[in-house]
Amino acid sequence: MNEVRLTVHRATHQIGGNCVEISTEDGHRIILDVGRPLDAPQSARGLLPKSLDIGSPIDGVLISHPHQDHYGVLEDVPADWPIYPGEPTARLIKLTSAVLGKQLLHTFQPWKSGVPFQVGPFAVTPLLTDHSAFDAHMLLIEVHGKRILYSGDFRTHGRKSVLPRRLMKSPPKNLDILLMEGTNLGSDKSCVTESDLENDFVELFRGTAGRVFVAWSAQNVDRTVTLYRACLKTGRTLIVDLYTAEVMEALAEFGKLPRPSWNNLKVVITKAFGKVYRETGRADFVDRVAPYGIAAARLAETPSRWVAMVRSSLIRDYVANDVQPNSDDAWCWSMWQGYLKNEEGARVQAWFEEGGSRAAQIHTSGHASPSQLRTFAQAMNAEQLIPIHGDAWDENTDSFPSIRRLADGEPMTLL
Repeated sequence: MNEVRLTVHRATHQIGGNCVEISTEDGHRIILDVGRPLDAPQSARGLLPKSLDIGSPIDGVLISHPHQDHYGVLEDVPADWPIYPGEPTARLIKLTSAVLGKQLLHTFQPWKSGVPFQVGPFAVTPLLTDHSAFDAHMLLIEVHGKRILYSGDFRTHGRKSVLPRRLMKSPPKNLDILLMEGTNLGSDKSCVTESDLENDFVELFRGTAGRVFVAWSAQNVDRTVTLYRACLKTGRTLIVDLYTAEVMEALAEFGKLPRPSWNNLKVVITKAFGKVYRETGRADFVDRVAPYGIAAARLAETPSRWVAMVRSSLIRDYVANDVQPNSDDAWCWSMWQGYLKNEEGARVQAWFEEGGSRAAQIHTSGHASPSQLRTFAQAMNAEQLIPIHGDAWDENTDSFPSIRRLADGEPMTLL
């Protein structure tokens, strides 16, 4: 019988930076995610795990979703390694790389959600799930009679919550291994629904005389939808930056998502972002969205109309156009609160505190709550649960079935 081995090269005891290998005795292997560690400096290179052999042949690299901690060291992967993502993920990876001025030479072979495909001897079924990243998938891997489910990142309280809940009602049978994330173990992060957030934003918008500035991730499409819906309900217009606009345009064919040509949505074309786009050969996109653009100076006029995206890189252009926060305005940090401690987050917070604007924290986690994790693991009923993507697993093993802890780079033979 052909032996199957599992090696978690990184993320057995940390959040993010995932890199998992499944290999067979006769030399076939696939990699699940090639993530960038969350604490790695932006300029850092050579971040592939040392235990990952990049000199031997490989059947393919599967990318579960388009977050940097799952694909962010792709540029260090050999160019002849084939990459298997979902089509939206492929678009977002290429878009982000282009904006950052990076060139990826890899061949992308996109999959279709729910449609099994073959990578060497590995049968792969991508299962669309609920996460703060668009196009997030769990991956069911079958090889030589062994069945492995990789959870990727997931939750059960977003706009696609029906997907993991449906999977729990009808789980894959006879799983040997469940590789499951545990980001929120040991934490008390908010896990309310996006619909609840929508109501909170409506209340904030109605209760603010001036502008509402919101900081959120451009790739958190659920949050963009939530903000847009809240704007429609309150008669406000959502202002996004060029990158967010391009993300929405790239994903337009994959769902009924807000985009630059829609009512109550405008693109602020700032000097700094426009320069970045032109210097990276993307001037055509700037020209394409110009009819739906808005000058930053307009935000100083009729302030009660606007819900404006804010990030540290936008502040300089806002100030240059006399857009200064004041006591009539509100600002909302719609991301993990820990990001306020870094340089960019601290700059955003200081800008609004100087202006005397009212602060709000309206956010929900992109990851499953501890109770959701336990319920999911019990429903999958795998022979063994391999913890990954978490830093508090050792203190929170109760109610989880058949846990086996691995160290980074430690190979495990599936019996």
